[in-house]
Amino acid sequence: MTVLKRIAPGSAFKVGLVVYAFIGLILGTVCTAMAMAGVHFAPHAHMGMAGRAGMFAVILCPIIYGLFGGIAAAIGAAVYNLASGWVGGVEVDIG
Repeated sequence: MTVLKRIAPGSAFKVGLVVYAFIGLILGTVCTAMAMAGVHFAPHAHMGMAGRAGMFAVILCPIIYGLFGGIAAAIGAAVYNLASGWVGGVEVDIG
């Protein structure tokens, strides 16, 4: 068994950024598809800014999800490092 004692917050940030940006891309595509489908049911004058922003979710969601996911992963790594200093670490069987 190997003990995982520390996770670098910078490394966790990069991984969280990529993983959550990919999830944001998938969800942004779904939101954009729903917004584009809704265009046919309402006149453009009544859509407002929220309706137009929904069409650009495929661009906005990966950026927002990626940043928040990366920040959350870095905070989680810092908390893990603090806790593992008190109680040890997580035992991992590699191989």
